[in-house]
This record gives sequence, C-alpha cells and structure tokens, in this order.
Amino acid sequence: MKKIILLCCTFLLMGKTIAQEIPLVSNISARNNITLNGKWRYIVDPLENGYYNYRLEPFKDNGFFENKKWNTTELSEYNFATSSVMDIPSDWNSKDERLFFYEGTVWFQKDFNYKKDAKTKGILHFGAVNYDAKVYVNGKLAGTHIGGYTPFNFDVTDLLVDGNNFVVVKVDNKRHKDNVPTVNMDWWNYGGITRDVTLAQVPNTYIEDYLVQLDKKEKGKISGWIKLNSESANQTVSVSIPELKIKKSVTTDAKGIASFEIKANPVLWTPEKPKLYDVTISKADENIADQIGFRTIETKGKEILLNGKKVFLRGISIHEEAPFRSGRAWSQNDAITLLTWAKEFGCNYVRLAHYPHNENMVKEAEKMGLMIWSEVPVYWTISWTNPNTYANAERQLHDMIYRDKNRCGIVIWSIANETPHGDDRDVFLSKLAKYARTQDNSRLISMAMEVTSSSNNINTLHDNMNEYVDIVSFNQYLGWYRGTNESCKDMQWVIPYNKPVIISEFGGEALQGLHGDKKERWNEEYQEELYIQNTQMFNRIEGLAGVSPWILVDFRSPRRQLPNIQDFFNRKGLVSDQGIKKKAFYVMKDWYAQKEKEYK
Repeated sequence: MKKIILLCCTFLLMGKTIAQEIPLVSNISARNNITLNGKWRYIVDPLENGYYNYRLEPFKDNGFFENKKWNTTELSEYNFATSSVMDIPSDWNSKDERLFFYEGTVWFQKDFNYKKDAKTKGILHFGAVNYDAKVYVNGKLAGTHIGGYTPFNFDVTDLLVDGNNFVVVKVDNKRHKDNVPTVNMDWWNYGGITRDVTLAQVPNTYIEDYLVQLDKKEKGKISGWIKLNSESANQTVSVSIPELKIKKSVTTDAKGIASFEIKANPVLWTPEKPKLYDVTISKADENIADQIGFRTIETKGKEILLNGKKVFLRGISIHEEAPFRSGRAWSQNDAITLLTWAKEFGCNYVRLAHYPHNENMVKEAEKMGLMIWSEVPVYWTISWTNPNTYANAERQLHDMIYRDKNRCGIVIWSIANETPHGDDRDVFLSKLAKYARTQDNSRLISMAMEVTSSSNNINTLHDNMNEYVDIVSFNQYLGWYRGTNESCKDMQWVIPYNKPVIISEFGGEALQGLHGDKKERWNEEYQEELYIQNTQMFNRIEGLAGVSPWILVDFRSPRRQLPNIQDFFNRKGLVSDQGIKKKAFYVMKDWYAQKEKEYK
C-alpha cells in the first residue's frame, strides 16, 4: 500500500531556495477586506503606447500608470476618466465585441478610498490576471506577475494614502512560445482581470499561512502548523474547532511558525456526506474562519482508496467557462451551476482542466461532495529545455498547491496534459512531479498521458512518467480522432503498471439540437452512440478506477472554426453552451448509476 506522507517545505526553484517578495496571504476571503470588484475604466493599447516611448524604451514617468488628469494645457493622449467601463472580474473578449479575438495589452484603472492605520498593512490581492500583469498604486509600481490562473498579492502599505487612491493594471495576454501554456492550446485565451480583486487590511504581524489536516502517521490525530508573516518568536496563536471541542494554543518559534498535534476523531469527508468543520485560526488581534474537511486518499495496487475504502471516480472534465453567457467563469453562481450539472448525472469527482480554477469552484465542489483533480497548464508542446519556462511552470504548481492545501476535496494534483514523449519532456515533468511532493505529499500525483496504438487493435500505454505518478491517466478519442464507434468493440488495452487507471478524457462533438443517423458526425445521435460504445469498452479495462469525459459544457476555442456547427465552440460538451443537456448526458448518467451500485 502506498501511504501519503505530508511534508512542509520552503518554496524551491531550480533546486535552490528562494524568497518570494510577498508570499501569498492564505484564505484571503476571510480577511478584513475592501472589495475592488466592480466598475473599472479601461484603455485598449495594442502598440503599448502607455508603457513604451517611440524608441520602445519603457517610460519612467508619463506612462498610463500615472493616471494623469487630462486637461487642455498639456499634451496627453489618454484619459481614464472618459474611457469605457468594464465590470471586474471579467474578460474583455466577452465584454467588448471589438475585443473578441484581441490578444495584447489593455490598461485597467479604479479609484478607491482608504483609511490608513499605523497598526495595519494593506495587501492588494488578485485572484488571477491573464497573463502578464503589472500593477501600479497611485502611479508607483507595486509589482508584476506572470501566469493567468494563479493568485498573487503585493504589500502596498507604503503606496497608499489617506483618502482617495487609484490602482492601474497593465494586462497583456499575448501568447509566447516559452509561456505556460504555450502558443498552441484548445481553449479561449480570455484576457483581463478574471477573478476577485481585494485590498486586505491585516495587522502588521499577521497570520500568513496555515495547514490543518489529518495526521499522516498516526490515526486519531489532527496536525498542522500556523505561520506568521515575519520571524516573530514567542507569539501565541490558536486553532479552534468547536464541534470537536478543540481549542489549542501554541507558540511560534524563531521563524514565526508554530506546529500542533491534537487528538481527534472527526467524521471523515466523503462524496455522500461531505462533512466540513468550522475552523478558526487566530491570535490576539486576528481571527481567520475556514471550513475544513478531513479524509485520507491513497492507492493500493490498482485501487484508489478514500478513507481506506475502494472508490471509483465518476467524473467529468470542466473548463472555467461561464454557463449561458460564455466568457471566463469566476463567481459562486457560475460554480454552483456547473457543478450542479455534474452532480445531476452522478459525478463524485471533477477534473478541473487545464489550469487551476477559481476558489469558488474548488470550495463549492468540496461542499457538494465532489473530489477534485487540479492541474497546471503544462499543455501540449512546452519549451522543455528553457529554464525560465520550467521556473514558470514550477511557480504555478507551487501557487496552486499553496492556495488549496487545506481543501480536502482536492485528491489529485496534475502536472501536465497530452505532452509528447521525449527525453527533454521527461526531465521537465519528472522535476515537476518531485517538486509537487516536496510541497504536498498528502495527495496523489497524476497527469493526462496519451495511448500509442498498434496493430491488431491493441492499445498500449507506455510512458516513462509512470514511475513518477500515483495514478496512470490517459486521454483517448476512439470514435472521434481515430477509429469508429464500432471499433470500440474490438479494442484491447495494455497498461503494464500496477497502478490505478483513469481515462482522463474521451468524447466527440455534437451540436445540440442537430439530429440524424448515429453514423453521421456532429449530431446528438452520433455522440450518444460514441458514449454507449466507449463505456461498454471501459468495462473491459483492467484496473480502471475512474473516468472524466471531455467535457461538461461546450466551450469557446479559436481552433474550432466549422461554420454553423462549431462557430468557435468546442462542441464536445454533454451540455450545450446554453445549458441544454444532450443525449449523451443520459448515457453517462445511466453508466454512473451502475458504477455507484458496484462500489457501494
């Protein structure tokens, strides 16, 4: 049996310990926050005139970040005060029809009031900005961030003033070969400030981070740690779980960290009974409320065990695509809508592809009893030998794990999707897998691999990454990208690893409402037949421990151009972009009902 042991380490990069300028503030929503969501002014800047002069030298002053008040006595060619308004969080592609295909720079600006207090710090936090963000407060650079799906924050205390303040964000979503993801992908490159923006007012010495989990070595014990933002020794901090009659006070060491172990036997979190406990992390001048569940996840041979019991992951893949309106999903309502559809056809698990989703999605899934696969966008053909590309991928992996380490619903960290075999790729991904274990060894590691076809209808999975993952997962598209629906009946599968198997993707496209012969592509009957034949084939795969069809809802993709069918949507959804269920939805619902009975 493979046991999962928790390790808590500092953030490593390229084998060296580095210091983050401003570490992420955990559980930002539980802080004393001023929301900066709402109406922001924006300026589209395709030539980056607000950042570079005509010699392509960055402005030291006179850039758009200064937010100068326009007047007729000085030459100025921008004016936020009279520019268009956009709701934030959102994406510019769905909010401004002129920007539907736009990739480049857009500047965003917002005014806000702030009351300074010598006893507190101001932490400006962004849930995500896609992709390259430069943040200015009152005309001064607060910091920069690379990566479109992970949170970041800056200590802006010294940049704030009493009364009126403003923030300007330069957002650039241009694709580049050495980015993560790279230039080629199959989802919409939504640009903008796509998740919540908050200004947290915290004590000068505040609780920066914490971990509360079942102890991995000893049953009947909850353990963890609390970390302050500074190396403050002999500070009293506490963890409280009233329902378990727990109130534990501990003292920080020289590094500002306090560890704890508490005897307890909590009700374990399961999809059937997703029990969460109210937890408070506190010190004299600060209280942080959270809801935390307790469970174990491990593997034994070809089985996945949740709380020691064999479980089959009845899943679905989901993009962060808003239901009904299209565009980037971000709100609690978006999450509830998407996850309710997943629950309706019997899911106990969701694959949140191909990047870390917003916190609302993770928290709502946990509340609804859905196990979660969370992934970084190491997708297709990354620049495997570029050290900066690796550093970017590792940083995104770090921030994904850092943000969600207390979310018991997450059971799998995924490090990649459909990457081509090769020595350089193996070095890159093996380092990511090893790094993930230094950050959190309490969950399972996987990645979406590809199957190599051979003669005589034999499908063989061979991937050198098998030794670095806990679950062998692969994508296959019989009936769509190769073979026919009928060919599923003759397929054999060779998976030569004593590890659980997840089919992380399968499916085919259908335009909702288009009907016809089940042998003709693009209609609902063809997709329905594809699901019937594939699920029957899955019953013959030894060690199959879960599936996550591609995908819950039709989503926008610039790769999908077929007029009157795709119209820039990937139509593999079991639900249309307008929320109408396709026939294949009910095939999966019936198959999952059978699986639920088998695993009771």
